[in-house]
Amino acid sequence: MIQLKNYIAGVSVLFSALLSAQTTNSAKQLPTMYENQTSINLPSNTVPVAEKVVLSAKELVDINVNSMSSDPVLRNASWGFVVYDPKTKKVISSYNENTPLVPASTTKLLTTETALNLLGENFRWNTQLEHSGEIDAEGNLNGNLYIVGSGDPSLGTGKAGASTYGSISQDFLFALQNKGIKKVNGNIYVQTAIFKENKMPVLPENIIWLEHQNYYLPVGTTVNINPANEKLIVKKTNPFDQTTKRYFYVSPYINKMVYAEKYDGGALTTKLADAPFSLANSFRTTLVKSGIAVSGKVEAKMTDGEPEARNFITTYKSPTLGDIVYDTNQRSDNALAEALLRMVGFQKKGDQTVDSGKAVVMKHLADSGFDLNGLNYQDGSGLSRNNTVTPIAQVKYLTNLMNEKYYKTYFDSLPVAGQTGTLKKSFQGNGFGQVYAKTGTLNKVKTLAGYIKTNTGRTLVFSLMVNNYAGSVDQVKNRMEKILEPALNL
Repeated sequence: MIQLKNYIAGVSVLFSALLSAQTTNSAKQLPTMYENQTSINLPSNTVPVAEKVVLSAKELVDINVNSMSSDPVLRNASWGFVVYDPKTKKVISSYNENTPLVPASTTKLLTTETALNLLGENFRWNTQLEHSGEIDAEGNLNGNLYIVGSGDPSLGTGKAGASTYGSISQDFLFALQNKGIKKVNGNIYVQTAIFKENKMPVLPENIIWLEHQNYYLPVGTTVNINPANEKLIVKKTNPFDQTTKRYFYVSPYINKMVYAEKYDGGALTTKLADAPFSLANSFRTTLVKSGIAVSGKVEAKMTDGEPEARNFITTYKSPTLGDIVYDTNQRSDNALAEALLRMVGFQKKGDQTVDSGKAVVMKHLADSGFDLNGLNYQDGSGLSRNNTVTPIAQVKYLTNLMNEKYYKTYFDSLPVAGQTGTLKKSFQGNGFGQVYAKTGTLNKVKTLAGYIKTNTGRTLVFSLMVNNYAGSVDQVKNRMEKILEPALNL
């Protein structure tokens, strides 16, 4: 940095000399050091001209980054930047590259890559329809229907091209009709071997409560955390039950309005509709409306000491993991990211807890040679402010992924500057279509990490994280684009 300042000072002196030479009076006085030297004879119309200084692209990047350190928006912020050449494995330019910073949703880069690596880009979740008992000559099923889930995070949501509950119910209906079933003398049971409960016993550390103008609470309990200190929960009366009050908020895990039944001022317990249950209820309604009576009701059967013999009817397959990862990174979907974290935990450790997921991700990163210095991985989505990572660790990680067989799927999942996803409204001028990166946004945190296609045809890797900036989100976004702009010419 000192050498850079000396270089800038030298350039300033050179330009000052040029300005002085161009503003001499008509007598064309020479500098003082030449006043008594008669050996120098210049034509009367000659003005000394300083040699033009041509700065390299790298020098322009360095100067630009250095000037930003005194910008009012970034002056008192904690921020780091690095642009890296994956071919030479060398840093081209950097600023605080070894400083641990809050990465916000660029945390999803780690979560989605771990899922692709451990599960495979063609991995799918199956939701299976089965029946017990026998079908008699009149088409009566004297048994039960079973919907067996496998933890599909897109089930019924339409995300990543997933089918809605109504569409899946219609497919299940057709499958029943093909079996000749005209009546169900039994229940519809819901079973899932993975997400047995829809509550998290412990929330991620230092979770963000207020974000993007929405009140966020994850599913579970807020024991030892008082959300009233952040923002009051909206109290509304149930229109169908005027005596019941519920506490509504937006859950980052499903990106939908949900509610709490109880809030005593210190701890709050939340409830969510269970995805397989929602499908089962939709399916039962579809059957009844289509003239297939169901004598029983929808019930859970999470544990079954004496399981019935069952026959396969049909199965619904989720979109591929590659499609899920695309949707996760393009829209920065917190719900999908947290589900992927739980899924890798289940695949490797046999349970769906956040702690298992975190342990699996951390082991994968360590095995991959990730620089763990400064890394604190607390959740799959990046909502926790306790997440930290260094810019240099991010770029080296993204560089190593370029050799993986699923790299194209991973790269294609990243938003494109000015064109897609969370970068659609950014880089409308320079950088349009040249920056492929994951964004991150929390209150006073703005981050960006990914790849740059330069004007010279190179692919570079970069990370830019800004914490505790001054001013608005738009102001810091503008500064971040200015920091990256000279790098387009590297």
